[in-house]
Amino acid sequence: MVHGCTLGQRKLISKFARASTGEKERHGAFVNKKPISILIIEDNPDDALLIRRFLGAVSRVSYEVTHADQLQRGLQYLKNGTFNLILLDLGLPDGNGLLSFNEVHANAPDVPVIVLTGNNDDEVAIEAVQKGAQDFLAKDQVTAVLLDRSIRYAIERQKLLIQIENSSKEIKTLRGFLPICANCKKIRDDKGYWTQIEAYISERSDVIFSHGLCIDCFKKLYPNLKAPDESS
Repeated sequence: MVHGCTLGQRKLISKFARASTGEKERHGAFVNKKPISILIIEDNPDDALLIRRFLGAVSRVSYEVTHADQLQRGLQYLKNGTFNLILLDLGLPDGNGLLSFNEVHANAPDVPVIVLTGNNDDEVAIEAVQKGAQDFLAKDQVTAVLLDRSIRYAIERQKLLIQIENSSKEIKTLRGFLPICANCKKIRDDKGYWTQIEAYISERSDVIFSHGLCIDCFKKLYPNLKAPDESS
């Protein structure tokens, strides 16, 4: 699960997301790829239809859209399907503003959410972003270009957030308590498997090991040879 970030962290992540998205655009990474699966949770059929038309007008990427006209129906879709992004209206008849976002985010913590707002919902939308939403869009200001850009940036930001959280967990693992065999010195990982300490650390960091013999082991293994200097 990806937790909230500070304003500075979110700005930095947004900068990298824009750079990553721009690089992919220059190399055609968004063209003719697997469709981006979008879940729209929106009770107004006209707004939902307009969003579909906006997404259909984008040529560089294909969008696969699922529409739920109620919060509970949207949550059911989340349980039964896999989505790349959620477009969430905060004014659902069976929802309650920010509580709707909280419920969606709790059910799909790793799926980026863009909240859709009416004319007077900006404060609630900003609070949703502070709690983990990737962006908010005012319905009366949405265009095909703006919507497409917001979706792609949100997906990239979410990927970066997940990478940061996974890296943080790995660092904590390396700093924390590690079960190690007293005889062979293998380490037991979080899945219960025993592995060589070099492999364990290398998989979780950028450390590269070089192998040699300490003076004590050299003398034990090769008692008839002269041990090298400590400094060599």
